[in-house]
Amino acid sequence: MSNNVFGIDLGTSSIKIYNKATDSIMVEKNMIAIQNKTSVFAYGDSAYEMYEKAPNTIKISSPLNNGVIADINHMETLVKLFITDQMKGNLKPVDFYIAVPTDVTQVEKRAFNDLIRESNVKAKKIMVVEKAIADGLGMDVDVMNSQGVLVVNVGYDTTEISILSLRGIVLSKLIKVGGRKFDDSIRSQIRKEFSLIVGNKTAENVKIALRDLEKENRGALVYGRDIVTGLPVEREIPTDIINNALVESFDTILDNIKATLERTPPELAADIYKHGLYLTGGASQVCHLAQRLSNGVGLNVNISENPVNSVAIGLSKIIKDDQYKTLAYDIEGMSK
Repeated sequence: MSNNVFGIDLGTSSIKIYNKATDSIMVEKNMIAIQNKTSVFAYGDSAYEMYEKAPNTIKISSPLNNGVIADINHMETLVKLFITDQMKGNLKPVDFYIAVPTDVTQVEKRAFNDLIRESNVKAKKIMVVEKAIADGLGMDVDVMNSQGVLVVNVGYDTTEISILSLRGIVLSKLIKVGGRKFDDSIRSQIRKEFSLIVGNKTAENVKIALRDLEKENRGALVYGRDIVTGLPVEREIPTDIINNALVESFDTILDNIKATLERTPPELAADIYKHGLYLTGGASQVCHLAQRLSNGVGLNVNISENPVNSVAIGLSKIIKDDQYKTLAYDIEGMSK
């Protein structure tokens, strides 16, 4: 098989691309900065650095929303830029394997296929893999046999809850709760308690630092704008206020996991009880989430060693190992 194969996991927050030629995974922010509405000023991590700091002439956006493509033109531009970077500026005919959420419409799934086709990256063959299946493989779960597996992927915009068995997905639910909702909750809580407006990046940094802050028994130092005076200020936010802000979002995820388990066939439920819940996705690393889910459903939680890249790792296994080839399919050949 040709070395010119790429596996792509498009996330709202970041894009992960597995390159078979180098056997490596590229992770970059899924953002693009457009200057004067026409020219690409920056993309990936460079565009993220400018986020919330750019002048009006530069518009910074993320082309993906809630697990589906919101801005096809910008997404095509980004895919072409990243793939060109991966191929050192020399585009050659290649095969693509792209991960798609299960609980979206067939039209939305087809949009992922069309995206690669229209990006002018010389795609020879485009294969689609269900995201939850790739997640399972990426966490070393045996997705080929008849055991029931519960995978929960907490992303930036969405959480995908899936029951896997026999190479397929028995049940799947996509909910609009993820890292962005966590950040919004932190921002609104800080505003409410301290009359302080902080940016998205500040809220995200507080969320990421929460575990270390608790270990060191100190609050989060944040900078923002005082609502009353309108002036920039510094405040120390106690960790219990941050934790309280996150509880509602955690419980929404928990309630949807419970609802999915209630619909699960008894034999598969027995397997899930034995093996526990598999937790992955970039936002799954937030402090106390795993413990709250474990307490709420009474299951052990298996935390992914590489939650950001688990889908891309799963795609790499499908690309490299013939026994997993049947997990990928050609969406253009499907009629359902």
